[in-house]
Amino acid sequence: MKKLTIIAIAVAFAAIPQFLSGQQVKTRKASAEKEKLDRSVRPQPAPAPVINIGKYESFELDNGLKVFVVENHKIPRVSYSLILDYNPVPEGNMAGMADFTGQMLRTGTTNLTKDELDEAIDFIGASLSTSSTGIYASALKKHNDQLLTLMADVLMNPSFKEEELAKLKTQAISGLKAQENDPEAISDRISKQLVYGAAHPYGESMTEKSVENISVDHCRSFYQAFFRPNIGYMAIVGDITKAEAMELMQKYLGNWEKAEVMQFVPETPAPPASTVVAIVDRPDAVQTALRIGYPVELQPGSEDAIKARVMNTILGGGTFRLFNNLREDKAYTYGAYSQLNADKLTGRFNVNTEIRNSVTDSAIHEVFHEMRRIREELVPEDELSLVKNYLNGNFALSLERPQTVANFAISTARYDLPADYYANYMKNLAAVTAEDIRNVAGKYIKPENTVILAVGKAAEIAPKLDKFTNGKAIQYYDFNGKEYDPNTRVKPAPEGVTAETVLKSYISAIGGEKAMNKIKDMTMMASTTMQGMTIGFDFYRKSPNKYMMKVGAGEMVFQKMVFDGTTAKLVSPMGGESKVLEGDELEDMKVEAELNQELHYGRLGVTLALEGIEEIDGTEAYRLMLTYPSGKQSTQYFDVKSGLKIKELSEQGTATFGDYREVNGVKFPFAISQQMGPQTIDLKVLSIKINSKLKDDLFSIN
Repeated sequence: MKKLTIIAIAVAFAAIPQFLSGQQVKTRKASAEKEKLDRSVRPQPAPAPVINIGKYESFELDNGLKVFVVENHKIPRVSYSLILDYNPVPEGNMAGMADFTGQMLRTGTTNLTKDELDEAIDFIGASLSTSSTGIYASALKKHNDQLLTLMADVLMNPSFKEEELAKLKTQAISGLKAQENDPEAISDRISKQLVYGAAHPYGESMTEKSVENISVDHCRSFYQAFFRPNIGYMAIVGDITKAEAMELMQKYLGNWEKAEVMQFVPETPAPPASTVVAIVDRPDAVQTALRIGYPVELQPGSEDAIKARVMNTILGGGTFRLFNNLREDKAYTYGAYSQLNADKLTGRFNVNTEIRNSVTDSAIHEVFHEMRRIREELVPEDELSLVKNYLNGNFALSLERPQTVANFAISTARYDLPADYYANYMKNLAAVTAEDIRNVAGKYIKPENTVILAVGKAAEIAPKLDKFTNGKAIQYYDFNGKEYDPNTRVKPAPEGVTAETVLKSYISAIGGEKAMNKIKDMTMMASTTMQGMTIGFDFYRKSPNKYMMKVGAGEMVFQKMVFDGTTAKLVSPMGGESKVLEGDELEDMKVEAELNQELHYGRLGVTLALEGIEEIDGTEAYRLMLTYPSGKQSTQYFDVKSGLKIKELSEQGTATFGDYREVNGVKFPFAISQQMGPQTIDLKVLSIKINSKLKDDLFSIN
């Protein structure tokens, strides 16, 4: 019995961020008379600005800590940013250990509990954060001593308590579950694995299993091995002099003990010999998250670095060729971009976009077209000038932040750059020629040696991707990066089990047809918490097909959905757009509003197809594909043993159902989790009332 559906939650959820942000959707009309903007004509490049690189001073403590000071006396505030320069290490079945170690530093010291540490930081109006590669702290100058006392304590005396690690692990697992339905997160983790290799530190990703394997001892050992001053670079920015900085650093970090630090050097991955195509299947996705990339050998500050940056910017580093081709010209996507990252170990070229399933192959063709074009054709001078001025402008803006000067100083030291590298940056940028662009493109752009990763509906996109495989089989991966055979992932159902028998088992499991038919109306109250606010969801149904959903907080109503049996209307009392549903939306609502829809799928025009048995979070479940009269589909999973529905996938995202409880002879899920991209809403059902004689006026369309 579908009492709180994924569609209803999605509609309600969509209204909440608008209210919480205090923003309303407003229609804006462009004035052609005022602007008369011809977007077909490229704007003329502006002259490059004259830039003065700020100054810094530096010194080194006896323990090897290198310190860079940038004075800025405009406001009485000082920030301290420590970077630990070590190569990432392979973590294997403990992937995530470095991240946990960094987070653990902030959870208490041998002198202060986490609560005491938080209170001390808040008391002086400071900020203090930690990571696997360093620490950041900032406060008013008058609090320098208190701030550095806390920072030094965090850095040198972490407590590594079991209970704090347990909290972090719980948070991490919750985050991983949310990522399972975020195409961007999926494509990021799997593309890294395919580009670098699963054993390379850059190719590893945290999993629930690896999180479970991490212990306090592992974190403590990692800390002792890598948190050492002799690989540290400290940037101090603000209302402070070099002399003051030297005194403070010696006082608070002079006793930090140095030690030899292992520098792991992984094997350099190579681009594939020919194109590799991989898919992460999301059966109900209407869009495909696309990643195209490969590793590159490009060192920071190398002779090619600036030329390669200009080249990539032209290709897809902003609103340039890829963006204009795939969005402005073809209307395949909202955006398409490329990155060419320099790295002292292994860099990466990557193209990312999200496109409609129907144009997946066409989008890939266009990406390859632009990659080949920049390799083969000279860039027009006006386009080159425009991009160079764009980069000049970004560089100039970055210099308005004193932290940038400190970062330049640290990069110069870390990567052994010429002392005047950044002072000459704009001069070297201006010297880049069209021939330089073609040469570096020929060196770093490899359309024939790519990894194509598509996160989307495999049944629709796989046939379109076959043409890029060079006769090789498409590779299939799950969220954790485990390769599988798509022909065996979904096992065939036992003989005699059909879509109809699965549905009958579900109806029987929740109470049976007779008990369901006794329900003439139903009221369900549920709630969730967002940004500290309790959000209420009220659902009303009356036989046969009257429906009303209301979402709000207290007396405030954010949004209502009403269906009187014939007409459906979305109402936004807080000032948003209200509309009457038509077409496919109305057809979907007719199914949604049916009180006992599972008993009437035939009459409602919903078709069922049993696709087999699939393991869902360790539970074997029948996979049922439902196709609605509008053409939309949803995949529903029913526990093989209990018969209960445990999961549903649709265009709106993923819903999971649990904590079934009996009300008037029928079982309902009291715990529902709705995931839409990176956002998760956990609903707790507060009450369900059956046959309370709801009046028709409740469902009237006003």
